[in-house]
Amino acid sequence: MNIAQLYQLYRQTYLVDTDTRKIRKGSMFFCLKGDNFNGNEFAEEALKSGANYVVIDEEKHKTNPNAILVENVLETLQKLANFHRKQLIIPIISLTGSNGKTTTKELINAVLSKKYITAATTGNLNNHIGVPLTLLSMTPKTEIGIVEMGANHLKEIAFLCSIAEPNYGLITNFGKAHLEGFGNVEGVIKAKSELYDFLRLNKGTVFINTDDELQVKQSAGINSVEFSNKVVKFLEANPFVKVEFKNTLIGSNLIGKYNYNNIAVAVAVGDHFNVAETDIKMAIENYIPANNRSQLIQKGSNKIILDAYNANPSSMQAALENFAQLKDKNKVVFLGDMFELGKDSIAEHEKIANLVDSYHFSKVFLIGKAFSATGAKNAFVSESYETFKNSTNYSNINNATILIKGSRGMALERLLDLL
Repeated sequence: MNIAQLYQLYRQTYLVDTDTRKIRKGSMFFCLKGDNFNGNEFAEEALKSGANYVVIDEEKHKTNPNAILVENVLETLQKLANFHRKQLIIPIISLTGSNGKTTTKELINAVLSKKYITAATTGNLNNHIGVPLTLLSMTPKTEIGIVEMGANHLKEIAFLCSIAEPNYGLITNFGKAHLEGFGNVEGVIKAKSELYDFLRLNKGTVFINTDDELQVKQSAGINSVEFSNKVVKFLEANPFVKVEFKNTLIGSNLIGKYNYNNIAVAVAVGDHFNVAETDIKMAIENYIPANNRSQLIQKGSNKIILDAYNANPSSMQAALENFAQLKDKNKVVFLGDMFELGKDSIAEHEKIANLVDSYHFSKVFLIGKAFSATGAKNAFVSESYETFKNSTNYSNINNATILIKGSRGMALERLLDLL
């Protein structure tokens, strides 16, 4: 069966699933493989659970006429997504960047959905599987698509662009993320700019904050929608970000000046697509971050800023700089290791340890093997979460404003049970 024929079957419901625990009636189930699982083994279960068809790549599992045998399930999923994209005569906005991708995607979706029927990446499913699934979630009713793209190696963004074929794009920033895969910051810039390369080649449009000279440089020669602090004016972040756009004051539930750009680009995108200012304001003010991203939590007498979804040197520095400027007096910091930094890990953790010491917070807790290897001063250092948990250093923290930040693997949201 070729892709065009497979597409006709997909069009029956426009539903695609990859997890037997979440199968929707009438869907097409793709039996993907992973390091620890083989989706082909769940083909019969998927059909019994309500899938119309299953796509397999092992002939021994073709025990049902609705099992479609292909050479490679993942490649077929990607090809089907691209075939579908070519049928969609709608704007596809793709975004990437070192920090803030998911928050920015959620803000853009909140703004555009005030006027349009949108489809956007769910959570952070932004890789070689997530991008095809996002595209295949779009139906003939979809008016604008928003596709988040993540990468930790060169050529990944270029590959995702070849599937999604975006005609609009933006890069949140270039930071020190996934250095182990990219090699250095120059590698990060080159990799993320693959989105710009695609848009330049295919006469697409980019959204550019002209206050960011590097963004301006990397996007040269591409049709652009420009914005800046003069267009979307930053007012304050104490702790929530407030901005002004065309004399309209816009509040938010987002903490930290580092979220200003995420808000500003969402405003710019909404304005470009003619969303009313009142709707832009409403969308941003009603957006509440979740999933350990810049959440403000009140627990007892303590006010906790939980930003434990992920961390890299750039986002860690931004979070600390913002925390330092807060007017609160009793400020306590919990930092966890930053992962995927490769040969730069020790040096980058040392820089963060020195930075946090320079702010003279009331208390500082550094958790993880990398932070333990630094010469951290004026901090309580624990080699692991378990070591920290079994100490008593964190007891009796009251009437404090607390920052919790670390890489996903550190799972520092567990601290909420201790504080």
